[in-house]
Amino acid sequence: MADATLLDLSPDALEARLAALGHPAYRARQIAVAVFRQLVSSYDEITTLPAELRHELAARLPFTPCEPMDSVQTADGATRKTLYRLQDGETIETVVMEYPDRFTVCVSSQVGCAVACPFCASGRGGWVRDLTPGEIVSQVLHAARAAAAVGRRLTNVVYMGMGEPLANYESVLASLRIENDPRALGLGARSFTLSTAGDAPGILRLAAEPLQVNLAVSLHAGDDALRSALIPLNRRYPLDELLRACHSYVEITHRRVTFEIALIDGMNDDRRCAAAVAARLRGLLCHVNLIPWNPIPQLEWRRSRAAAVEAYEKTLSDAGIPTTVRDSRGVEIEAGCGQLRARPATR
Repeated sequence: MADATLLDLSPDALEARLAALGHPAYRARQIAVAVFRQLVSSYDEITTLPAELRHELAARLPFTPCEPMDSVQTADGATRKTLYRLQDGETIETVVMEYPDRFTVCVSSQVGCAVACPFCASGRGGWVRDLTPGEIVSQVLHAARAAAAVGRRLTNVVYMGMGEPLANYESVLASLRIENDPRALGLGARSFTLSTAGDAPGILRLAAEPLQVNLAVSLHAGDDALRSALIPLNRRYPLDELLRACHSYVEITHRRVTFEIALIDGMNDDRRCAAAVAARLRGLLCHVNLIPWNPIPQLEWRRSRAAAVEAYEKTLSDAGIPTTVRDSRGVEIEAGCGQLRARPATR
């Protein structure tokens, strides 16, 4: 596990840490303004602090837990994937996506992933460890700086990168609180989307949180046999249990659940599969995002054809299930989860 860094600390925790070192509370506020508003990238840039304090903090509390190692982007520059090296030498990925009306970052919550979905490069690489809150917040700050560099503002954070966020619950929630805190990044709760492969107990736990983040569930199939083949976690939390948790989530929070379905040619994209999903979701406050799958070199599977995606969407819409075909970003740069990290040259 990486050593504690500045970005692991909430504003209150930072104030307490500085007090323990004999420094007044206003120094913590100066640091928070510099880091989260001015988006500085080192203690040396916080000129409101005395040089002696900057040197002390650099020695006692490292500024950032991850540094960029490699990056690829689409021809139009609208989608960029960055590989980061952590303090212990492990690597993670972050994807930044620019849209006309928003600037979104997709962050990782673990090094690798234990869910082991066969169509996902992260899952195929296995799980190494959980990320700390600071390692997650650092990804968000790098994205905020990238947005500022082009005159934009970071608007959305989606926990859909490497790892299962609900399996690293405490660190993920700690990072969300820092990013939401008005003394830190100050992003609104609805700016966050947390995605899960189907951790039913985690969904119920999240429902009890006062932080009103959006919930997305990777569904991919409406029957247990096919879903278990695509998402092994389904063997632990089959569809009946998962959807009971989703219904409870809606009842407790009064917020809809988004279901993500990655469509793979000949695997889960025919009308029968769509009808099974429609039957499962009928009566639940939800929205479905259909996503043509981003291929990975290790598999001969193909993304669904446009006609199959259109037919799937029509089946769900005809059943009264609100459905959107989502823009699939970064196919040409292998922007699917875990693909950059899996390249031999960057392992």
